[in-house]
Amino acid sequence: MDWLSRMNAAMTYIEDNLDGEINYDELARIACCSAHSFFRMFSFIMDISLSEYVRRRRLTLAALALRDSGVRVIDVALRFGYDSPVSFSRAFALLHGVTPKQARAGGVTLKAFPRISFQISIKGEKEMDYRIETKEAFQVFGIEEIFPAESVLNTDMSGGDKKLRQPADLWEDCHANGAYEKLDAAAGKLPPFVNPALNNVHAVCDYRETEKDTFPYMLCAFKTADSNPAGYTVVDIPAHTWAIFPTEKFGWDDCGKVLGGLYKRIFSEWLPTSSYEQVGSLDMELYGGDDDFGYVEIWLAIRKKG
Repeated sequence: MDWLSRMNAAMTYIEDNLDGEINYDELARIACCSAHSFFRMFSFIMDISLSEYVRRRRLTLAALALRDSGVRVIDVALRFGYDSPVSFSRAFALLHGVTPKQARAGGVTLKAFPRISFQISIKGEKEMDYRIETKEAFQVFGIEEIFPAESVLNTDMSGGDKKLRQPADLWEDCHANGAYEKLDAAAGKLPPFVNPALNNVHAVCDYRETEKDTFPYMLCAFKTADSNPAGYTVVDIPAHTWAIFPTEKFGWDDCGKVLGGLYKRIFSEWLPTSSYEQVGSLDMELYGGDDDFGYVEIWLAIRKKG
């Protein structure tokens, strides 16, 4: 089964379970990737978190169910995952702009969010730079944190937004408390197999197994002969073939936008059409630049399909 087929099979599973429990382990099994990898691909490609998509689809179907006058509001609420009419009414009104009772009465405008399906879109609007390189095993060390698998803007079942802690928060904390500068000083020289113009502090994601529905992320430096890794977490990165995608030079204020755009193109354009697939969810972000402008290389661990 190819990438498109797997992603569409996962969306079918979601659609079939909108009025029940969505098991993210099963979703990941269908998509042949980790739950975190599926969350990332979905959010980068669709510009919406998976939980928000599920919420919108459930409330779309709930609006249709309310037109059946024989069904109570509480029954519709429970069917689509809400534990009380109050929480359901709040979420429904936030999305549709009217209450469930008003929707049932008719004559009001409601919002319908259609089911998503994945397909190849032939655009040809801009070339995509990348290179394939095989690297021997190496080590990195740094500051590790474990994050929720869907570490993006999430929406709870009451309809209120709740912000999950995400890797950007770790970066912000380390810049604020001086941890970034300490790691930079402990890094030493870059190894010979990376771009010598890069800085010392980078990031690596999903490099080991953690508890269910979580993933590890680390601000890291390459461990070399003149590094000082004392007090830091050290991680072994096995030998891999890597697909390396460079960004263009950008202002640091645009870093999130630039990286998000590149990840979106990787997941929606490069991976579906290349002869490679990602190994788990392992990837690295290697940073270069100065105080004013940045440059990043995204490294994805890959293997030949099949």
